Amino acid sequence: MAAAITTMKAWSYSEYGHSIDVLKFDPNVPLPDVKDDQVLIKVAAASLNPIDYKRMEGGFKNSDSPLPTAPGYDVSGVVVKVGSEVKKFKVGDEVYGDINGSALEYPKVIGSLAEYTAAEEKLLAHKPKNLTFPEAASLPLTIETAYEGLQRTDFSANKSILVLGGAGGVGTHVIQLAKHVFGASKVAATSSTGKLGLLRKLGADLPIDYTKDNFEDLPEKFDVVFDTVGETERAFKALKEGGKVVTIVPPGFPPAIFFLLPSNGAILEKLNPYLESGKVKAVLDPKSPFPFSQSVEAFSYLETGRATGKVVIHPIP
Repeated sequence: MAAAITTMKAWSYSEYGHSIDVLKFDPNVPLPDVKDDQVLIKVAAASLNPIDYKRMEGGFKNSDSPLPTAPGYDVSGVVVKVGSEVKKFKVGDEVYGDINGSALEYPKVIGSLAEYTAAEEKLLAHKPKNLTFPEAASLPLTIETAYEGLQRTDFSANKSILVLGGAGGVGTHVIQLAKHVFGASKVAATSSTGKLGLLRKLGADLPIDYTKDNFEDLPEKFDVVFDTVGETERAFKALKEGGKVVTIVPPGFPPAIFFLLPSNGAILEKLNPYLESGKVKAVLDPKSPFPFSQSVEAFSYLETGRATGKVVIHPIP
């Protein structure tokens, strides 16, 4: 039983810096405490996000949790213990989610790059039965961000959208949700040459090769531009009159809608039918999954900015 275990394996860092310098394997990390509204998860898979290495480099140290810390926001795994107030989950349930309620404010000391992690019930959802643990772990932060961004622009059926960075973790989900959940009339998206086929497969009607074409020079304009890459100023040149730009890249550029997502398991539960039906798919980078022992290599690859979809760690001992 997990109750008998007091220590576990994890990747952690005790000082800020680049992953290759500061991220270390630790075989004796204390098991996280489980609060009344939390569950303890035996981690099966974790996915990495740019916020993980930005945090590791000290990008928001003034509101970070104390070091040492184990990184990782996205998790999938099995519930092994439940707090006294938990109603939605029981021991043995397969779950997934983004374990940090607020991305930049005191994220958990023990993240998902560990054998066990604890998370509030409200941040988690039941894992779709048809998804593997690596597929499920790839989703939470990016799919929730994509959904929330579309909501904030009042996106709806018969509207058009341009996705900047369509092959990235968030972009792959914006394309799919806009097309298959919201009913977009037209989805355009940018990527490099080799990834245009993926954009089409995900539902993009107009894949744009940013190495050859400037999206703002297209004669066609869009109701919404979703910027995942930090080109907000240019994005306004591709807007229809009255259209909206949403960006997830700080600092934003008024009047664009800039937001950082609060994690919410209810969004995942709402999207589970689309995932279970196959209308919306997890997109893992071809190099994924990386084994737990190669977590530093996984970070180094993510930091190149060339990943397609998500970088996932699996199995976790």
